[in-house]
Amino acid sequence: MKRFAALYTALDATTSTHDKLEALTSYFSIAEPEDAAWASYFLAGGKPRQSVPTRLLTEFARERAGLPAWLFEESYHAVGDLAETIAHILPPAQRSSELGLTQWIEQRVLPLRGLAPEELRTRLFSYWDELDWSGRFLLTKLIGGGFRVGVARQLVVRALAEVAGIDHKRIAQRMVGWTDSRQKPDAARYLRLIAPEATDVAGDDAQHAIERHDSDLGLPYPFFLAHPLQTEPGTLGDPSRWLIEWKWDGIRAQLVKRAGRVWLWSRGEDLITDRFPEVAALGEALPDGFVIDGEILAWEPGAAAPLPFARLQPRIARKTLTKKVLTDSPAALLAYDLLEAHGEDLRMAPLIERRARLDSLAVSLENPLARDLLRVSPLVCGADWQALAALREESRARGVEGLMLKERESLYGVGRTKASGTWWKWKIDPYAVDAVLVYAQRGHGRRASLYTDFTFAVWDEANGVRTLVPFAKAYSGLTDEEMRQVDAIVRKTTIEKFGPVRSVTPTLVFEIGFEGIQASPRHKSGVAVRFPRMLRWRTDKHIDDADTLAMLKGFIDDRAA
Repeated sequence: MKRFAALYTALDATTSTHDKLEALTSYFSIAEPEDAAWASYFLAGGKPRQSVPTRLLTEFARERAGLPAWLFEESYHAVGDLAETIAHILPPAQRSSELGLTQWIEQRVLPLRGLAPEELRTRLFSYWDELDWSGRFLLTKLIGGGFRVGVARQLVVRALAEVAGIDHKRIAQRMVGWTDSRQKPDAARYLRLIAPEATDVAGDDAQHAIERHDSDLGLPYPFFLAHPLQTEPGTLGDPSRWLIEWKWDGIRAQLVKRAGRVWLWSRGEDLITDRFPEVAALGEALPDGFVIDGEILAWEPGAAAPLPFARLQPRIARKTLTKKVLTDSPAALLAYDLLEAHGEDLRMAPLIERRARLDSLAVSLENPLARDLLRVSPLVCGADWQALAALREESRARGVEGLMLKERESLYGVGRTKASGTWWKWKIDPYAVDAVLVYAQRGHGRRASLYTDFTFAVWDEANGVRTLVPFAKAYSGLTDEEMRQVDAIVRKTTIEKFGPVRSVTPTLVFEIGFEGIQASPRHKSGVAVRFPRMLRWRTDKHIDDADTLAMLKGFIDDRAA
């Protein structure tokens, strides 16, 4: 526990990729396999369920520290993070625990769930009394369900590959499904994860044992990701070197058909088969041993074009898929790539070859319903980059985000790499409006002491009265120095406090970018935007110069035109 707490603190304290990789490598070099299993689970994105309600956690910490409620609240608002606040206010530990991470998780943290309040109080008092500041901080994150750390999964892969002495692509392959909560992290799984490529299993079975660890035939392959194109496409040479497709707005997924069963996985490694039963039914029409990479889109049967992404959201948000939800939010799979055919791994074949086999598969489907549910992403053709740029300008009218550029000879790599051939995403510029900062909230991790999460508003000029109406929240896009400057202004201009939220005097204007917009009766503004972010701080503008709600809604009208 001490080692993992020190690692967590070290990762949280730096933005340097080199320092994070060094800390991870040092930890995995000395950690016991059972502890490394849980650590890699958490660091790769595994989420512990909340074991203790926040209300009780706060109540017990305040009692143990002997603080009145008002002082605890002031401390929390000053620190900005509950776990960090609790770690600061508790009295010094009276003893030290030498238990490892696995013992803490399996024997102490997980059993807390569902215990009576008095038993929870007794145990938490005892646990807090065994840990230093970093240990208490980590423990509270774990039992409160708020554990997250600023480290990319690929960095964890690189650290494990360095410790194991094997290719990082092999580790990435084995880590697919690693955070599936149905499989408990343990020493045996971890040792298989970092096992050398040669095993004591002879022949073809050895390769099978490595690639299909845990005997789970339903695992997908690691996703190959594209880089954002930040230069002129003319630098990429002749367009004939590239397969060019529209960049669709949906849910990236892999459809896996093996041993007569079907699995559907999202890029985030969530098993979503039950969310999209019609796509799973498509899998039933496929032969065994096929894996298709594509995008799940909202698509009505027989329609020539997909629906907006918003039509998919009920599938994601609803716990129960009613007949109405299935009818109102139809889905289909738009295929990009064929990764496996008749059990043969095709990832090392050129894209042009994989694409030809994908086209043949789609044509071979005899079931009309399956043909409607499996569509192959059409290729975009242009005589030169100027012609393709003109087509790209049609993206919003087509309901897409731009173009994808994929080298014809590219292999299917792991993650965002150029070693296997490059894929680029040539996206259109985002929608952008100038908006006014009206609310602020503290950030997380190393920004927990700063106000970095902001709510922005535009002017509503309805009925002859000009008022600011909130429409988006954003926390990314500014430099650290700009964040510190905005934080200082927020502190000076705070009007009211609503728990952790501060209402501020409107003085700051920011250019807010976002990828999509739709009408939304659930929001006061009447609109909802996708992926909002701060593009720049408009120090040259007064709040009166900010844009209007009518302008925002005009984006919806333009898209529908």
